[in-house]
Amino acid sequence: MEENGTMQQETKFCKECGQKIAKKAVICPLCGCQVEETHGGNNPQIVITNSNLNQNRNVNAGIQPIGKAIDKWISFFLCLFFGFFGAHKFYEGKMGLGIVYLLTGSLCGIGWIIDTFSILCKPNPYYV
Repeated sequence: MEENGTMQQETKFCKECGQKIAKKAVICPLCGCQVEETHGGNNPQIVITNSNLNQNRNVNAGIQPIGKAIDKWISFFLCLFFGFFGAHKFYEGKMGLGIVYLLTGSLCGIGWIIDTFSILCKPNPYYV
């Protein structure tokens, strides 16, 4: 179909907006609505059952934590009274930090204050 030297394509009207669109269009380029079924028509049926038969079990129930058990309150009182010298670090078995606390006055007292509050937040017993 030629009219005045130009090629004219076949058109149809959109079912939603009523505008002229190409006859082969499946989706209206003006309003974005689907105007025809997609070719093929052999869409697979999707069945959703939503049944979950997963049974989670804790297999780590009998395993003990690795490390030495430390009593929270012994460590707290050592830190409170002798923390400036690093006594609680020696009790935990952290000899290197104990020596650093001993030589630096518990990192100028800052480490002593931080450790006092952090020990209170730990469970009893905690593991080192």
